[in-house]
Amino acid sequence: MYPIITLSVTGLITLFLGFSKSKHLVLPATILFILVAILANFIDWNAPGIYFYGMVDITNNTLLFNAIVLFTALLVIPFSKGKFDDPISHPAEYYALIQFSLVGAIMMITYQHFIMLFVGIEILSVALYVLTGSDKRNLRGNEAALKYFLMGAFATGILLFGMAMYYGATSSFSILSGNSLLSMAPTFKVFLWIGVLFMMIGLLFKISAAPFHFWTPDVYEGSPTIFTTYMSTIVKTAGFYALYRLLSITFMSSQSFWSYFLIGAIVLSLLIGNISAVFQSSMKRMLAYSSISHAGFMLLTLLSVTNQSEHSLSFYSVAYTLATISAFGVLMVVSKDELVNGRPNENINVFTGLFKRNAFLGGVLIISLMSLAGIPLTGGFLGKLFVFTDAGFKNYTWLLIVAILMSAVSIYYYFKPIRAAFENVKEGAGEIELSLSLKIVLTLTTLGTLVLGILPDLFRSIIK
Repeated sequence: MYPIITLSVTGLITLFLGFSKSKHLVLPATILFILVAILANFIDWNAPGIYFYGMVDITNNTLLFNAIVLFTALLVIPFSKGKFDDPISHPAEYYALIQFSLVGAIMMITYQHFIMLFVGIEILSVALYVLTGSDKRNLRGNEAALKYFLMGAFATGILLFGMAMYYGATSSFSILSGNSLLSMAPTFKVFLWIGVLFMMIGLLFKISAAPFHFWTPDVYEGSPTIFTTYMSTIVKTAGFYALYRLLSITFMSSQSFWSYFLIGAIVLSLLIGNISAVFQSSMKRMLAYSSISHAGFMLLTLLSVTNQSEHSLSFYSVAYTLATISAFGVLMVVSKDELVNGRPNENINVFTGLFKRNAFLGGVLIISLMSLAGIPLTGGFLGKLFVFTDAGFKNYTWLLIVAILMSAVSIYYYFKPIRAAFENVKEGAGEIELSLSLKIVLTLTTLGTLVLGILPDLFRSIIK
């Protein structure tokens, strides 16, 4: 509850900072505001409760996912240093939108009422539509923003239709009404089933799971890389936990119905995401298809909606977030050093000779991609192991075989940038300099990836 209030107020303060003479105040102020929100988040620790007239549910687990989202933003924002030095840029508006989008993400994590879920999705989505097209002179960015907006509007309409069906069956927007109605085998059960399918479609779109993934490659590629990073981490974490609450609380007793739909989304996400990523030459498009495949892996744990699956989901979210920030962070730094038609080079070949140009960045890239591929001693390996174990409890042996095979395929395309990093340096390419703030962020994300892979119980002991 407190982060929602805090970020709403600080977002408005950030807008007023835009009137100050120095734009350089906005970035440190935003970092400070998010730190305050993180502290405010833990005020309710070990003090569960329902707030805003039954709209928001606060538990230790929801607070933990709130913290994941807030810490992610704290790690991503330093990469924006220097991005808004252009005289025509408006940094205060962009940083304010980031804070408002975090409000939407927290609402999606803590909702107890479908109206709160809808408001949270809209706050998050509208902010991201604007941030996607923030580079107004980039035609690809404008195209990406328009595609994201139009497809997001259709997905929101589908989600609202599902909520309408749910309300028609239960006469309530409370997420607790679905299970109680299903247990009585009501006449309106068909409306409830339609509701769950349409709401699942709306949320599967937000987490870029197939077959609702078609917007992802173009939007990821066209967006400024910093907002692509933001989109691929925070939106996924909030969207997955929102879907987890929907399935584990509202429609738990109809699992035999929606599990077939979920299995279809898992198989398509794994196949389309991994096979398409093999043929990409653009690093951002490769990571976009990679995010689709990771959506498939994370959905595996929702086949058995238990407390253990919540543990696995949180662990996988953190491991995926840290590795993704590292990979995109290295891309942001390296691509600025080589321009193509006046734009940063975002192809995989930009990493050629990276290890010789900057050994630190080369090491960060290698560890992050190894984690995304699920190589042992990284957080990504144990994240996949935990979700595979959860799916194994439901005896989906054939589905696990598909997931393992697709995980093996991912090793091929993740190692393309690694192989390039060890090649000879391009002619005329010099050393890459890295600011202290970015070095600190990349060190934290890389150490976090290794700690999760070597000492996983340090994190898993927090969520109960």
